[in-house]
Amino acid sequence: MKKALYLLIAAAAGLVAFAQTREMSADQKLRLAAAVIENYYVEEVNPDTMVEQAIIAMLKTLDPHSAYSTPAETQELNQPLEGKFSGIGIQFNMVEDTVYVIQTTPGGPSEKMGIRPGDRIISANDTVIAGKKLNNSGIIKVLRGPKGSVVNIKVKRAGEPDLIDFRLVRDDIPIYSVDASYLVDDTTGFISVTRFAESTAREVRQAADSLAALGMRNLILDLSSNGGGYLGAAYELASEFLREGDPVVFTKGLHTPATYFNVEHTGTIPVDRLVVMVDQYSASAAEILSGAIQENDRGLVVGRRTFGKGLVQRPFPFPDGSMIRLTTSRYYTPSGRCIQKPYEKGKGEEYQLDLLNRYNSGELWHADSIHLDKSVPYYTLHNHRTVYGGGGIMPDVFVPADTSRYSPYYRDLIAKGVVIKYVLNYIEQHRDQLLSQYPTEEIFARDFQPSQQIIDELIARGDADGVPFNEEQWNTSREMILAVLNGLMTRDLYENGIYVRSTNPLSNDFLEAYRLINDPARYNKLLQGEQ
Repeated sequence: MKKALYLLIAAAAGLVAFAQTREMSADQKLRLAAAVIENYYVEEVNPDTMVEQAIIAMLKTLDPHSAYSTPAETQELNQPLEGKFSGIGIQFNMVEDTVYVIQTTPGGPSEKMGIRPGDRIISANDTVIAGKKLNNSGIIKVLRGPKGSVVNIKVKRAGEPDLIDFRLVRDDIPIYSVDASYLVDDTTGFISVTRFAESTAREVRQAADSLAALGMRNLILDLSSNGGGYLGAAYELASEFLREGDPVVFTKGLHTPATYFNVEHTGTIPVDRLVVMVDQYSASAAEILSGAIQENDRGLVVGRRTFGKGLVQRPFPFPDGSMIRLTTSRYYTPSGRCIQKPYEKGKGEEYQLDLLNRYNSGELWHADSIHLDKSVPYYTLHNHRTVYGGGGIMPDVFVPADTSRYSPYYRDLIAKGVVIKYVLNYIEQHRDQLLSQYPTEEIFARDFQPSQQIIDELIARGDADGVPFNEEQWNTSREMILAVLNGLMTRDLYENGIYVRSTNPLSNDFLEAYRLINDPARYNKLLQGEQ
């Protein structure tokens, strides 16, 4: 009876060979299992859902980065890397159930039609947004749409008694990789790169050219918290700093031959000294770039050991728009270091706890707590400095994480939106006055200091929003709170305002990078491998 049942199921599943010989391949076993479930499970099953869950479960047995995405997820995943999406062109914050416009994209639909920073979007296409407790993704779904489609929005603007109607035609909106670019002093430039997408190298070139025209000779390139992106973008950007023939990275895997990426043309970004900032969140393409700069002795890396994401995912799209991103090879730095940190197959949860383990072990504060694989040393290509593998890129200059200005009071002011709410309301009431007094961002950064009245109002706003004033914790975090306040004001007041211009002076990573790049003797000594 039992044998006959299995033979019947096997035959129904098309497994004739199994029905006759009882020999079974892995593929046949999977199909038989699906047939058993479909024909005998107590309730009706959705075959598509069952197959998707089977794929997800299979990939979990492999490595932490192989993954399956549905058609909708695939489209959303690709947008940041493709460098654009279709929408209305605003940057917004959700504050107390209200969508506040922070910035409009230059040349985008909102800017063209007169949307302003500080405007509050009440509804879009008859869908009420205000007061609906929508999260950011819910708002994005309402505002984004196919290029050429129309969205009608109602806006509340300070000083206007009635709502203002706007008819916006959605258009392609660029997603920028460079979120900050400015001259720190007469010869030191700063560029922050948040992702590696199709336009990244072009954006950095443009930013560097603009800074060079102002006198930049040395550059701090900030890759902190950069989660990576396209390998091609990292290669292209590395090529801007390296010389023809310099190796950038190579990949290899069981079924993929080794592929080497060497610079084809000497770079065009005109900088002498180069310092790259990284931290424990810098991953993938950010590690490729920082590793290439380090191992070609082109510059120095400052910060903390990077994430250690060195597995290459190749996309395998399905006709329905879904996709498997399967790990096919590993990234290796020019000297042969594997960027990927160790992991055990099928133990994804433990892998995700790595950053917590670094915190608990003290690695973020003490370089001696970092466990590197020193059994196999590697060497930079020109100056033969010793570097080690074991996962991630270890910086040339370690900077401990700084929590000295952190307090629960600061945390709650930020997390509960007290500072951003205060800034939005303050700017709404004083925009014209501030722009008249500080016509450019440079003047604002140089001259503006929050008055005691602003401080008192901010503290009172915190009291009203459930963040009671704590004098001791205020004194601990005062500089950081006011720097965040200034940064948010800058972002709101000026087109493409640079938030980090206010917070960088309180960042130990930035301060160390700045000291190093302006100390040629120390810089050159470290670059030669001398301690």
